[in-house]
Amino acid sequence: MQAVGQAWLVLELTGSPLKLGVVTSLQFAPLLFLSVPAGAVVDRFRKRRLLIGTQVGLMIPALALAALVWAGSVTYWQVVVLATAIGVANAVDMPTRQAFVVELVGKDDLMSAIALNSAVFNAARMVGPAVGGLLIARYGVALAFFLNGVSFLAVILALVRMRPEDAPRRTEPAPFRAAVVDGLRYAIGSPVIALLLSLVLVISVSAVNHGVLVPLLARDVLGAEVRGFGLLMAALGAGAVTGAAILAQFGRGRPPLGAIAAAAAAAAAGILLLAAVRQFWLAAVLLFLVGVAQILFLSSCNTTLQLLAPDELRGRVMALYTMVFAGMSPVGAVFIGGVAESFGTPAACLAGGGVGLVCVGALWARWLIRNARET
Repeated sequence: MQAVGQAWLVLELTGSPLKLGVVTSLQFAPLLFLSVPAGAVVDRFRKRRLLIGTQVGLMIPALALAALVWAGSVTYWQVVVLATAIGVANAVDMPTRQAFVVELVGKDDLMSAIALNSAVFNAARMVGPAVGGLLIARYGVALAFFLNGVSFLAVILALVRMRPEDAPRRTEPAPFRAAVVDGLRYAIGSPVIALLLSLVLVISVSAVNHGVLVPLLARDVLGAEVRGFGLLMAALGAGAVTGAAILAQFGRGRPPLGAIAAAAAAAAAGILLLAAVRQFWLAAVLLFLVGVAQILFLSSCNTTLQLLAPDELRGRVMALYTMVFAGMSPVGAVFIGGVAESFGTPAACLAGGGVGLVCVGALWARWLIRNARET
């Protein structure tokens, strides 16, 4: 609901696809610059306590935005500042949550746990935008921001009541700068981890720009306005829930690298095909399929990275995952927003999906050539 409200508020205030892309970019920019050092923090401190702090940091901007809209004094630059604050909190929150999963369930059930976590997240993404679109159309965007802010109280309560608490590291941690360097050196030196992070980077920049692309598709191509925007985001979320359910039921151990690359290519192809869509139902079907492919790809990457990473480096590896997945979104958001403003939304779909397909193909071909040389 927050995402729908923020995107629609920016379009109401400015009418500019590029400025919508800028807000989305600045919300994720802290993830690009702070995720790697945040990973060293995650490996040092108790993750449950870190999560309580990040939830407070996410709650305050949501309530502030609700108050500004209700007061009738909200401006574009206030939205920019609050979106950036959310990004700073997420820079710590996202790698902490990722690394916390394996401590809760263990490695044997990791794939199912990550898939179920994705199912819960995407069920909210499926219901939230649809409900948010209806609420915004009837009551305005302030209610969406307020409900989001209040919802963090339930999250904080759940974390406070969670027992037992994860134990801090027993060994003396390395100096902070050395810890950051160790994480980078490990990721670069591991061929599989480097491949997975590269694939996530490509898909994040080219094909996971739904906060910019979907509202533009709804408004400018399909003429569906905010209700249609919510329903399209719900279709995307429904696809992700379906993909997560498949993984939760059948996923055990490390998924094959070829299947991961195929899911990445399918997600990019779905965005590419949106360029030719002019019917609402067809756009919803394509976004559903994109949601399936995207969650199969991201959950498989997440599981493989966590299984490969040593316990003492998991926070830093997942911080790199956060950086290339969410932190590089600013680049993709500005890219998609700029193309859409200059050449139209179909051109943005064509550019994003096409770049994604070409890059995934190049990375996979390089991997096959490397393996052929080694054998």
